[in-house]
Amino acid sequence: QVQLVESGGGLVQAGGSLRLSCAASGIIISINSMGWYRQAPGKQRELVAAITRGGSTNYADSVKGRFTISRDNAKNTAYLQMNSLKPEDTAVYYCKFEVTNRDFIGINYWGKGTPVTVAS
Repeated sequence: QVQLVESGGGLVQAGGSLRLSCAASGIIISINSMGWYRQAPGKQRELVAAITRGGSTNYADSVKGRFTISRDNAKNTAYLQMNSLKPEDTAVYYCKFEVTNRDFIGINYWGKGTPVTVAS
């Protein structure tokens, strides 16, 4: 079984910064893609940023130039550096990893989420 644990969320003033982390534990052969998603109240969950094992990234248009996703493969951890935060960034942020298990099957795992509130 694989578990993902997010950390780093909280309350911040508009224009401020936060850094989210998501660490995976369990039986992991490798982690392919790592992604951050968010869900605001009354809205659908949306992709914020993703990174492949090789380091290729993609971002939602709404966060380009403000957010940076990175990963540490040795630590099975993904990061999301969020700068110039806006009130519309307020949401619960979730990480999702595609993990190759000991049967060499890729399975998606989700964290439980960490709340981010940006005050105006």
